[in-house]
Amino acid sequence: MSDDSRAELIAGGLVLAVAAGFLVFAGSARMVPASGYELTAAFPSIEGIEKGSEVRLAGVPVGRVSDIRLNPETYYAEARISLPDNILLPSDSAALIQSDGLLGGAYLELQPGGSLDNLSPGDEIEDVQGAVSLLSLMMKFVDSQASNSE
Repeated sequence: MSDDSRAELIAGGLVLAVAAGFLVFAGSARMVPASGYELTAAFPSIEGIEKGSEVRLAGVPVGRVSDIRLNPETYYAEARISLPDNILLPSDSAALIQSDGLLGGAYLELQPGGSLDNLSPGDEIEDVQGAVSLLSLMMKFVDSQASNSE
């Protein structure tokens, strides 16, 4: 084996090792914490949120969306939220879908309430705000400009 082919083989091995490292890192970033508890929240629209999406509290990642299902009776999207045991939310807390930016992804933001009672594992966050569609906002703006010019 020549020195050139050995160098190519080593370079190829390094590229594969770096790619495998990225895959392991990306997979571990989406994992749900091993210990903790789950809450549910039902949204009229959960656009942009998927299984594995971040759950943030005061902008700090504290959990993940572990599952999303459509409730066939209410036609709402029910999200299961996994949180660590040390994050206790008041029972009047809110869950809002936020976006990272104009072209960024979405995440679920938790806003703690002021109640003295905390949510228990399996409880539902009742105060929710669904996703706001940028396209529908733009269409409303265009429609309002068209009606103002008449």
